[in-house]
Amino acid sequence: MKILLVDDDDLLIKILTRNLATHHYVVDVVKDGEMGWTYGSTFEYDLIVLDIMLPKLDGISLCKRLRTEGYTVPILLLTAQDNITAKVQGLDAGADDYVVKPFETIELIARIRALLRRGSNNPFPLLTWRDLLLNPSTCEVTYNSRPLKLTTMEYDLLELLLRNCQHVFSSEQLLDRLWSSEDFPSEATVRSHIRRVRHKLVAVGAPHDFIATMHGRGYYLKAASTEESTTQLVIPAVNNTTGDSQIAVSLKTLSDSPKYSPPGDSQQQYLAFLNETWKTTKPKSLDQMTILLQVVRDLQTNQLKPQQQAQAQQVAHKLAGTLGIFGLSKTMHTARQLEYWLGGREPLQPKHAPLMKTLVMALQQEIEQTTLIQLSQVPNGQSPLLLIVSSDIEFNQSLEAVAASRGIRIQIAPMLENMAKVLLTRDSVFDSLDQNPDIILLHFPSIPSQPHTHQVNNFWELQILTQRYPGLPIVVISDRSELCDRLEVMRRGGKLFLTAPIPPEQVIDTAVNLLRGTQITKKVMILDDDQDWLHTLPTLLKPWGFQVTTLADPQQFWTVLEAVTPDALVLDVNMPQINGFELCQILRSDPHWQRLPVLFLSVLTDSANQNQAFTVGADDYLCKPVKAVELANRILQRLQRVKAWAS
Repeated sequence: MKILLVDDDDLLIKILTRNLATHHYVVDVVKDGEMGWTYGSTFEYDLIVLDIMLPKLDGISLCKRLRTEGYTVPILLLTAQDNITAKVQGLDAGADDYVVKPFETIELIARIRALLRRGSNNPFPLLTWRDLLLNPSTCEVTYNSRPLKLTTMEYDLLELLLRNCQHVFSSEQLLDRLWSSEDFPSEATVRSHIRRVRHKLVAVGAPHDFIATMHGRGYYLKAASTEESTTQLVIPAVNNTTGDSQIAVSLKTLSDSPKYSPPGDSQQQYLAFLNETWKTTKPKSLDQMTILLQVVRDLQTNQLKPQQQAQAQQVAHKLAGTLGIFGLSKTMHTARQLEYWLGGREPLQPKHAPLMKTLVMALQQEIEQTTLIQLSQVPNGQSPLLLIVSSDIEFNQSLEAVAASRGIRIQIAPMLENMAKVLLTRDSVFDSLDQNPDIILLHFPSIPSQPHTHQVNNFWELQILTQRYPGLPIVVISDRSELCDRLEVMRRGGKLFLTAPIPPEQVIDTAVNLLRGTQITKKVMILDDDQDWLHTLPTLLKPWGFQVTTLADPQQFWTVLEAVTPDALVLDVNMPQINGFELCQILRSDPHWQRLPVLFLSVLTDSANQNQAFTVGADDYLCKPVKAVELANRILQRLQRVKAWAS
């Protein structure tokens, strides 16, 4: 499959083209919108990936131009612009999907596969023809359950034929679809690859004419004979230009094919590639810091010019994207903060110099101290992680086998003996973990001789865990189940209370059920005309895992609402043109949105406005200023009630 990548970020191009090549995609790269139009309108591609901020012609304009000229190839926008206006503009321009930098490669590749399936004659995740099976997700190919070892080009050739199983490809078409525009192979190269693939297919039991030749026309997959067709399920596919087509799906292949297990060193190889790239990227990033340091110096002497501030914002923006590619989340967040302050509506003042200096120095130090990219920083799509805080070895071992059977990984941190150790040591214990957990199990030890002292320590453990991982579900197991103990656990952030002794299967099943509840996307849409407040909210709510969409213009409310389909809505009261009460009434007049949780957040504290909010259909009312933890908890409470109603 052939992809056109239009982006001017050299580092992203290097990382992304390597990942796409690993998944057997042929990639052409251009660095400005005009060249994107030239390539997109000249060559045939299966997918186009566009950045929005491009030289000469921006990505949204290029997308519109392609659609206006009748090009139907799937288009994916890949950009650092994480605001709803850009998303709506991009999708309205004709894009099929929108991915925000920094992104997880596994998610991007999955989205690319989904877009390619949508535009293919074969809509199924697995590509099959007779006894041949190709899994694009794992790049595994089998014939009658026997694996085929193919080169990258051989794999690409077979995938193209499978995706267009009733199409006859000429040598010229195969050259255009499978080789980069920078390569200049001959038709003899095509014949050579066809011959090698045929030999490998015959070696695993396929007939000699599995890939057939139509003289004077090209190559195609030959349909099964009458005897073979009795073991196949024939499913009509979408009509194409050559007439009605059919997809023959081998029932035996689907049921008997072995599960794919990716090579154990693939992630290590990718990590080595990132570390090699970081050797050249790190000095460049530190060179860019000189621009930010100069901004601090000029700001301190009140000599900072608007053009200089704008340039520094672009530097911070680029740094955030670069650091995100390497999985350096903390460092990327510092760069994002700098970008936010540098991109403010008003020029920076000398009073902002201490803050800017702190951020710039912190960013420089974090980049300097990053000598190696760690494995935990590389997204790997692993199964959920359960952190067990317990010193009971027998208890911990009893959970390991059960957790493995449920697809949950376990990491163990010991309970600490006294309160002083809890307060002084627990942070270092957390920092040594491979990655942040998805759920926590806190096992209170049974010590009858000194119940009160140890129970106080247990509660401190729970409070430290709650503060370290806000919003993360914590399950507490204890043999003390009095009302006062349960109350203290709930007050300090415990989610569930289990009474010991309890079978390990029940403990793990409880964790699985909690994970299912927390993995539901929590999309929150917030409408407020205070731009500064809107800018800070996504960061404030980030620890609770919300996907926040902010909007300042009430006129766009309905369009954005239908595009985002939020799980909860937060409204201000006083806004220009349309107030929050009116929007809530409009919302409740539509049966589809009558159960959407609506919370009002306003500076109006009088009872009359609060009563009016509930009259028009609000579920809750909070007054500004409000702490992030309070707003997050109110939203979570409403989401839990909606979930309870649904069940």
